[in-house]
Amino acid sequence: MTEILSYTACRQLSQMFLAVVFFHSSEYILAVAIHGRSNVTLKSLLISKNYLLAVIFSLLEYIVEIVLFPGLKEHWWISDTGLALVVIGEFTRKLAIITAGRAFTHIIKVYHDEHHLLITHGIYRFVRHPGYSGFFIWSVGTQIMLCNPISTVGFAIVVWKFFAKRIPHEEYFLKRFFGSEYEEYAHRVPSGVPFVK
Repeated sequence: MTEILSYTACRQLSQMFLAVVFFHSSEYILAVAIHGRSNVTLKSLLISKNYLLAVIFSLLEYIVEIVLFPGLKEHWWISDTGLALVVIGEFTRKLAIITAGRAFTHIIKVYHDEHHLLITHGIYRFVRHPGYSGFFIWSVGTQIMLCNPISTVGFAIVVWKFFAKRIPHEEYFLKRFFGSEYEEYAHRVPSGVPFVK
């Protein structure tokens, strides 16, 4: 049981805790800064029951593996690669939010309003959904950082499936709002999520 108090465990778990707290608090702070406090709910923290279950599962996997297979967590190059992915994912998502400004919302718009513009500059020149791309990289990176093989695969599959459904749904409305301008943009720029057109 002393493995749970080891330097490795303290380092990896504190990085995970800081990554999760920073991600969610900065999402909320940016939402308030961009949309105003009265237009933001706690949903802007992006914490759902399924998300909490995934995080709890990943922590349970971590504890079981560090007790039974402590050497599995000692691969620093894997853990540091995960940390780099967490930073890249975080940066990508926040850059997407800041670039889109009021056009970025946590809920898919089904009605076109005056603030909803088609953003094709900045990071959006390279990927259509950099916020989703950033979250995908960030979430999988958290599990690589913990050297959690089961949760790494699990997070990759679950998050990919979520975006594989969400992107076509969102793009249905984007095509209705922006017509051929969006069609041309979508044809030219990848989604940013692997294997999602």
